[in-house]
Amino acid sequence: MRLTPEEIAAGLGAEVVARGAEGSPRRATIDSAQSGPGDLFFGLRGANRDGGEFAADAIEAGAWGVVVGPRARQSFLPDGGEKDCRAPASSADAWVFAVADPLASMQSLARAWRRALGARVVGVTGSVGKTSVKDIARALLPGRVHANRENLNTEIGLPLTVLEAPEDTELLVLEMAMRGPGQIAELAGIAEPDVAVITNVGPVHVELLGSIEAIAAAKAEVLRFLPPDGAAVVPVEAGELEPHLGSAPRLLRFGPGGDVEAIEATVAEGVTEARIRAPQGEQVFHFPFAEAHNLANALAAIAVGVALGADLAEMADRAASIGFSRFRGERLELGDGVVLVNDCYNANPVSMRAALDHLGTLGAPRTIAVLGEMGELGEDAAVYHREVGEHARAGGVDLVVGVGEPARDYGPDELVGDPAEAAELLAELLEPGDAVLVKGSRSAGLEAVAERLLEGTHG
Repeated sequence: MRLTPEEIAAGLGAEVVARGAEGSPRRATIDSAQSGPGDLFFGLRGANRDGGEFAADAIEAGAWGVVVGPRARQSFLPDGGEKDCRAPASSADAWVFAVADPLASMQSLARAWRRALGARVVGVTGSVGKTSVKDIARALLPGRVHANRENLNTEIGLPLTVLEAPEDTELLVLEMAMRGPGQIAELAGIAEPDVAVITNVGPVHVELLGSIEAIAAAKAEVLRFLPPDGAAVVPVEAGELEPHLGSAPRLLRFGPGGDVEAIEATVAEGVTEARIRAPQGEQVFHFPFAEAHNLANALAAIAVGVALGADLAEMADRAASIGFSRFRGERLELGDGVVLVNDCYNANPVSMRAALDHLGTLGAPRTIAVLGEMGELGEDAAVYHREVGEHARAGGVDLVVGVGEPARDYGPDELVGDPAEAAELLAELLEPGDAVLVKGSRSAGLEAVAERLLEGTHG
């Protein structure tokens, strides 16, 4: 973060309470236990504690500086302060920045660093597929690309992602999560994207927003932050998003009949070969995945490249380096030819159907779906679960195992109470050559199913 202390203070809107060593911090952190030499620690307010209480610990661990709120500020004043806010024995070598709201100041500093970088920015949101689009775009797009790690896609995670971007970053690919109205606007106000991707709109978080139309309006908030020469990347069939697209300065659609489409595609041995048509011509890509929904995600990422002026052939050359975040369709080999698709990061009706469809393409003599709850679906949750169960039956899934009481609505062949019971049941039922899908919302904790089965395989 090559900003001077004075530039950091200005970016934070901070009062400098104590001056430290010159130079710049190496990264931003919010966990004092993980802070070390060169870090800039932000003492964020939590539900029960003020993170500023731990600023002293960060300084004693060697932090370059700390950002604290009004209460913790008192402990760094010459006459001492609140008894619960312990000042370090010596803060002579650490900068202490006092602000009204450490989170808002972290966001403000991230915006300042984004502008100082001068990098172009891609903002990715949507009900399904945004993490995969981010992962594919990170691999395909040219230049020095920086993107979110894991799930650093919230009002806390996104600014941390920006602040850890190296000074030579040429492109930021930023996934943006949403749980309510105004949150995408908040993130887009930090990121200031040049290209906005909305992968789709579906019944995700409908419990919080009330309707799919409200979800579409919340996702579309990102469009307001595009510059006059910016672009929006959306699916051909935009559904409830369509009424909001007139505000986009430039529109690129992906999918059949769109600006970027796959005119031919074949799958063999886990590789998808696709001929992609884009405004500048056609190009054959070899993608290291077999799922049809990831081909759609790849089209969205390629459309981003088109918007940024990237060369199709160069993107095709990079396709082999595509890798996905953990728990996103991980393919695990359990022995005896058993394949387990570990896709338990999240689940909703759209992604669940796509994962079940992929399970049916694996060519296994028997397919098993281990399904946990799909969260935040509101009053129609039982209907959505029942429809997914029916989709599994229609797609030829041989055995459906529900995990947890809400999974009863899938109409499963077997219903177990928790992931541990699911793993025990699978260990008894698995036969050579089986293909197993494990999928549910993150809160269901289904990663434990794969972990226990792997322990049994290697134990």
